[in-house]
Amino acid sequence: MQTKDPAQAVVVDETTEWLEADGLGGFASGTTSGVRTRRYHGLLLVAATPPADRRMLVQGFVARLETPAGAAEFWPQAYAGDWVTGKDVERIEFTREPWPTWRFFTRLGVCVAFELFVPHGSAAVVLSFRLDREAEGARLVVRPLLSGRGFHDLQHENGAIDLTPREAGAALCFMPYHGVPAILSLASGSYRHAPDWYRRFFYAEEAARGLDAEEDLASPGVLSFDITRREALWVLSSDTPGGLELGRETAPELVERLRRAELARRAGFAGPLERAASAYVVARGAGRTLIAGYPWFGDWGRDTFIALRGISLARRDFETARSILCEWADLVSNGMLPNRCSDNANDAVEYNSVDASLWFVLTAAELLAQPEANAHVSSAERRQLEDAIVEIVAGYARGTRYGIRRDTDGLLACGEPGVQLTWMDAKVGDQVVTPRIGKPVEIQALWLHALLAASKHATQFSDWANAAKSAFEARFWNEQRGMLFDVVDDNHVAGALDSACRPNQIFAAGGLPITLLGAEQARRVVDAVESELWTPLGLRSLERSDPHYVAHYEGNARQRDSAYHEGTVWPWLIGPFVEAWVKARGGTRAAKSAARARFLAPLHEHLNHAGLGHVSEIADAEAPYTPRGCPFQAWSVGELLRLERDVLA
Repeated sequence: MQTKDPAQAVVVDETTEWLEADGLGGFASGTTSGVRTRRYHGLLLVAATPPADRRMLVQGFVARLETPAGAAEFWPQAYAGDWVTGKDVERIEFTREPWPTWRFFTRLGVCVAFELFVPHGSAAVVLSFRLDREAEGARLVVRPLLSGRGFHDLQHENGAIDLTPREAGAALCFMPYHGVPAILSLASGSYRHAPDWYRRFFYAEEAARGLDAEEDLASPGVLSFDITRREALWVLSSDTPGGLELGRETAPELVERLRRAELARRAGFAGPLERAASAYVVARGAGRTLIAGYPWFGDWGRDTFIALRGISLARRDFETARSILCEWADLVSNGMLPNRCSDNANDAVEYNSVDASLWFVLTAAELLAQPEANAHVSSAERRQLEDAIVEIVAGYARGTRYGIRRDTDGLLACGEPGVQLTWMDAKVGDQVVTPRIGKPVEIQALWLHALLAASKHATQFSDWANAAKSAFEARFWNEQRGMLFDVVDDNHVAGALDSACRPNQIFAAGGLPITLLGAEQARRVVDAVESELWTPLGLRSLERSDPHYVAHYEGNARQRDSAYHEGTVWPWLIGPFVEAWVKARGGTRAAKSAARARFLAPLHEHLNHAGLGHVSEIADAEAPYTPRGCPFQAWSVGELLRLERDVLA
């Protein structure tokens, strides 16, 4: 089924998902059909220590419309044994603007319109129900479904839960478990306490991923609304940072105020893609960071610095870029920046990446090179970023963790057995799927850029950059295949070469600001990558003729991780690929126009599928290129924005 508005033609099914992020790390999400298919689908998921310590508090509700002509349960639920409710609904329509909105056409001849939105900066969600026409004696009966679990976990029926509400002014407060954030509820209807359990909800996407897929949810009681002539309003919040103080205003007063403010905020974006990008910018301490992807990623160094180029710099949002880069700059340790911050705020950060620091240098240098950024970056902050750049490059040159060091040929060596350092970082048990130990091609491109950035503050780095470029030209060209080797000195064996065709070479052939090859060689690399790796949703991570190639990303965790970088398509790579493709054709207006039609049009179509308005993390390597992984991915959205605003402008 589709909406009537062709401009917002959204399929109503269990594979198309919506997202409402709160700017703190929490969010509401679900499918356009209403059926929850993931453990992460819910109404109120909050970050107790933004953006970490995320808790699922309210998954959803069971809703029934009661009229003198009969009753209809209209919000669908999926239970184990292929039992899906919602048979009382004849048709569903969904629109995503200005926020998720449904129209449920019931068998009673009455349509229920339902909408929800998350007020930005608030650990809260606003829900509204109304009828499309008056229906005398109509009542809405809603049962909230609560948990209080960690957002990666599942809840099962237990005797420890406490469903007794406390009064908080006009609101109710539920504290289902000790040490879990409280749930605040304010409604325009009445509440009747009637605790019960709903058992064996089934999450199809979890089952498809080879994970536990059943959950029990607790309902404390029943909300009842007279919905004959007025909308039924329900606001949920928590006592975490950003939580609303419910009970001082009536539900209609509060919702009117929140609606007005949120509509104005959303209208301030240049377009839907810019608004989608803002969903990844969240609070961390006194500063900001980026969520790598919804629903399960946190903030990751590599993802943050890559995504920032589109999400902030391309949009000229220098304030966000400054805040995030300065927040990370203080974490440099022995030349390295952490790649992963745990969702547990008490866990230590993990220094396990060779390229996160190099991407930081590239992005920070691009920020500092923008004349308009001077109004946002103070002299002290500029020195802070410049010092971090020099500290990273000097630390890498000296040698740091995991064999990262400047080798005698001027190139950057890295890697130890059992450690995955590049962006191709899948690991199955103790086995690194794509170890890439030695001198990976994209690391050399990033290393050269880092040397040039540092040379503006310390002159010896300029000579090192010249040496690295000469060594790259001499060592990476594979004349037999007309492309670049993926790794030289493979596994730290002098002269050993990995000739697999992977997308990493595109960063040296024009996918970064400086091209490391001559025009003819760069064109040959771009053409080879287009021929072997390009798909409508991005680049394959490995050529199809390679014996390790896997066409589909599916199965249990081991099977999926084994396929992650062995063919699986990555949409974020379309950014460096199109940049190199246009450069190889002289950067002309005609080349940019051709690139838009050929490479961007499929991604714009993708915005209407999977994660609505966003770009997926990955996709299958063969047609129909089914989207996989996180449906909402920061660097995928960021690279599309960078192409739109900078590369193809």
